[in-house]
Amino acid sequence: MTAAPDSADTPADQPRRLLIWGAGAIGGTIGAYLAREGHDVTFVDRAADHVQAIRDHGLQVTGPFGDFSVQAAAFTPEDLQGQWDTVLLCTKAQDTEAAGRALQPHLTPQSAVVSVQNGLNPLILNEILGQGRVLGSFVNFGADYLEPGVVHYGGRGAVVIGEQGGELSERAAELHALLCLFEPQAVFSPNIMGYLWSKLGYGALLFATAITNDSIADSLAQPENRALYTELGREVLRVTVAHGVTPEAFNGFDPAAFLPEASTAEAHASLDELVAFNRRSAKTHSGIWRDLAVRKRRTEVDAQLGWVVHFGQIHGIPTPLSSRLVELIHEIEDGKRELSRDNLAELRAALPQNSDQVQEPRP
Repeated sequence: MTAAPDSADTPADQPRRLLIWGAGAIGGTIGAYLAREGHDVTFVDRAADHVQAIRDHGLQVTGPFGDFSVQAAAFTPEDLQGQWDTVLLCTKAQDTEAAGRALQPHLTPQSAVVSVQNGLNPLILNEILGQGRVLGSFVNFGADYLEPGVVHYGGRGAVVIGEQGGELSERAAELHALLCLFEPQAVFSPNIMGYLWSKLGYGALLFATAITNDSIADSLAQPENRALYTELGREVLRVTVAHGVTPEAFNGFDPAAFLPEASTAEAHASLDELVAFNRRSAKTHSGIWRDLAVRKRRTEVDAQLGWVVHFGQIHGIPTPLSSRLVELIHEIEDGKRELSRDNLAELRAALPQNSDQVQEPRP
């Protein structure tokens, strides 16, 4: 399909041509809502059966917020033709470089590419597309890919967008208005990198819950692992601060509670908030767990916790828990280890000797 690119000055409240690159949990859910609002959405996904199902029957969204389906164009990367001014890149983090290179021919000189992903993927896209084209977006809503043509939207969560440099630009404002059609409480932020680094902290906790079969809420609530989760969050936040980033709070995750000067009681209070937030969601387990237990595929661990280890080395910040967690995830991916609470016991063995081992919050 080839069509003329849309105008760079398309008003935010007018139908817009959108390219959604990655039609899984994140891209499929957001794209379906925008298509339902009348926007001209084209989906791209490398899963040919998913693309064919969308072509044949539309993209179906299920979950507690209502079931609906939308008709939309869908292509594999090899079959796509045309150019777009607005692109939402929604692939798994480990696929960012390949996706960025594949979408290059489909961009116009004025294209804006929004990384709607986990991890610090704007840093990768900058090298491929140029920083001026790339915006960051942070999402924390609960969604899963269920089967070809079907995604499950299980729980609302934070949606944030912004320019990497913090400018409150007109294009970012228009894209924020667009995302508000999906999540009315979406945030337009001058500190998008602060949100992405905070998600690395929360993501570390999610990776730890994913090495068991327990739900996110049940795992985070276990008293015997509170010291582990506290130190894991602190480890990521020490690297964040050393990198000169001011982290942002969202959906119960309070990064200030994991800063060096914070008490254990503050960290445990944030964990309690995360337990409460996740109990409200119909999505009980993380996408990481689904990758390991259901879809049997590689996770985003290198593209998320790998950044923590990488910048920890640059800034001289030890990251023993993050490093060991990466190893455990890879062993599960390779079929050398089963999902079990025993994995958390092994991770606890990597706790630094001077970390707080008490199980009850202290002042």
